[in-house]
Amino acid sequence: MASSVPAVRRPASLSSQIGLSEKIFASGQDKELAAAVDAGLALVEDGLHNEMRFADNLADVTARYLLEAGGKRVRPMLTLLTAQLGEGNTPEVLSAAEAIEITHLASLYHDDVMDEAQMRRGVPSAQSVWGNSVAVLTGDLLFARASKMVAALGERAITLQADTFERLCLGQLHETIGPQNGEDPVEHYIRVLADKTGSLIAAAAQMGIVFSKAPASFEQPVVTFGEKIGVAFQLIDDVIDLSSKGVSETGKTPGNDLRAGVATLPLLRLRERAETDAEARALLERLERDVIGTVDDGAITPEATAAIAALRDHDVTRQTLDEAHRWAREAVEAIDPLPTGPVKKALTRFANTIVERSS
Repeated sequence: MASSVPAVRRPASLSSQIGLSEKIFASGQDKELAAAVDAGLALVEDGLHNEMRFADNLADVTARYLLEAGGKRVRPMLTLLTAQLGEGNTPEVLSAAEAIEITHLASLYHDDVMDEAQMRRGVPSAQSVWGNSVAVLTGDLLFARASKMVAALGERAITLQADTFERLCLGQLHETIGPQNGEDPVEHYIRVLADKTGSLIAAAAQMGIVFSKAPASFEQPVVTFGEKIGVAFQLIDDVIDLSSKGVSETGKTPGNDLRAGVATLPLLRLRERAETDAEARALLERLERDVIGTVDDGAITPEATAAIAALRDHDVTRQTLDEAHRWAREAVEAIDPLPTGPVKKALTRFANTIVERSS
């Protein structure tokens, strides 16, 4: 397979990222905020391309592969957004935003190896192009580069990055080994989501506060916001995985996570129901026979499509959607201590946009 690098794509603007309509985003303060964040995102994108250079031609290609495949740059956007509560786009804020995104990219290389994923961001995954060893080493290189960048920001950044990296690893470890005897599978799953996704989103928001010299009292609200939004984001992904709209609209093949053997929340809730509900037990048996673990069997079968549709229409999927909305509401409640203004409005709209993705 050719190892050509995808064409460069610029990240979306703040207003399109968080779905801010002209009506919602009409005031002068709101427009100033959007302009500041968009200007920061452009600088971060240039900085990412500069930072992800290595004294090796192969490393240059592999390290930039997923960067240039696209991505919404949600994490640096949050860093820049919360930084507007302080001194704005300082050099330290920009560097922190870049380090956060490089950390995220590094985790994707490793995740795709562990999950044996064939696609990422619409292109073949790195390990399907270059093999597992190159993909793992590329992720290691990016983690190393992010570490150098946070080291330049001082001890606070080093500690924050190390704590986040530890949680990323623990989340992946716990996902890999699964719940232990006597452990509630749903609680285990939510904790994995908080560690694997919520921790880095929280760190992104926190770094914006820390390195813009915003009031320290703002840190915990945005950390809690980030944790809860991370969980909501992944729960919505669980719902989208069952969508009938297909790759062109959702970016995912219907049932892809289930076919790969991932125990998403609708499946976990269905297993709970199956203990006492014959209808749920029958659907679970169909899924285990026709869907779960069939990703390597080629094209999806009509039986699998029908079973996925049945799970999509089942009450456990509506329950998952309700839980995602609850996490998003709690995220918004967490930022109540922030000052009323465009940043708080944008964070609130961002939370709402996350859970609207399934509609």
